[in-house]
Amino acid sequence: MSRFAVITADSDFEHRMRLAAASLPGSLQSFQANFLPASIDDVFGQLVGEPLEVLVLGPDLRAEDVFNFASAVDARHPHVSLVYAAQATPDLAISAMRSGIRDLIMPAADPESLRSHLEQAAATAASRLAVVPSVGAIDDDSKQSHGRVIAVMSPKGGVGKTTIATNIAVGLGKIAPMSVVIVDLDLQFGDVASGLMLSPERTVLDAASGPMDSMSLKTYLAPHPTNIYALCAPKNPADADRISPDKVAELIKHLAAEFQYIVIDTSPGLGEHVLATLDQATDVVWVCGMDIPSVRGLKSGLEILNELHMLPEHRHVVLNMADRKAGITLQDVEATLGMPVDVVLPRSRSLPLSTNRGVPALQDGVRDPSVKGLRKLVDRFKPQWDSRNHKQLHRRAVFQ
Repeated sequence: MSRFAVITADSDFEHRMRLAAASLPGSLQSFQANFLPASIDDVFGQLVGEPLEVLVLGPDLRAEDVFNFASAVDARHPHVSLVYAAQATPDLAISAMRSGIRDLIMPAADPESLRSHLEQAAATAASRLAVVPSVGAIDDDSKQSHGRVIAVMSPKGGVGKTTIATNIAVGLGKIAPMSVVIVDLDLQFGDVASGLMLSPERTVLDAASGPMDSMSLKTYLAPHPTNIYALCAPKNPADADRISPDKVAELIKHLAAEFQYIVIDTSPGLGEHVLATLDQATDVVWVCGMDIPSVRGLKSGLEILNELHMLPEHRHVVLNMADRKAGITLQDVEATLGMPVDVVLPRSRSLPLSTNRGVPALQDGVRDPSVKGLRKLVDRFKPQWDSRNHKQLHRRAVFQ
């Protein structure tokens, strides 16, 4: 059952909230006040009924008080989705993100729009509670207390790894808004910033060099219009040498304690930073082009990682730029890798165009077979995916 609470003295906003919540399971409890108490216990101590999932802070509350209150709630009750009714500006969005607010809504939004926000916020709260049962602590021996770390990898470059990583992040942002961060760990030549049309003030170098407590960590992130955050690669390729693999591992651990999904775009190959990422990953997305060097490179990489016992439990193989005229078939690829291909992305003009524009295809709503494949890939990371039956037969064939 979803459970909602709203703090506001604006009777019109409260009325619209009640109309919005009326068609959703659960109840809504209202606190009629145009100020926030000094302690969050004054609110949480008065809650009755089902466990709280969504707390809405009204438009009549002072922004500075909202951010301080939200920070306290996020620290003690990280699964609760915080929603603030305010006119969004770039500065306010950054402050909201840093305080732990998951969504911003227009103060004049109609009940139907509010209902949609409440429904999504409740789903996010349920997902965070299921995936991150104890967000406040970092446990080196267990990844169950962490968010899902998705490493997008390929032994060779030029196979569309960044395009796929940015689309995964944007797709997950629709499932868990404000709970997704994409990290560009192609430290020398990363393109996540251009792929998302961002000009970040801070990068992975700042995060690796500075404190990594909850509040400091959020200051390194750049917000994106799709309700995700990005931590981009250093602007100077030479700065990659200043970031140690140990710092990469520590950074991922802290991000996993704060976010439901961490999507990592890695550099080609199996360098030290990639291995440090793999050591923290819960999932790996292997990206392969439809050419023999790419397929054989991936096969070699898998064999090496298997010998090192560094293959994450959840593996997803993506065949990108698939083309029947390539001279090899899907069956050839699967036989060489020794495992099935999970998602096939046909060769497309839409994906390179969207990347060049800085607008991921899943953000732009492009209609294309490759976009359908990207949605299928994103679905694999939904919390309920593992409970389904996804048996796929392996096709036997060999390269000629």
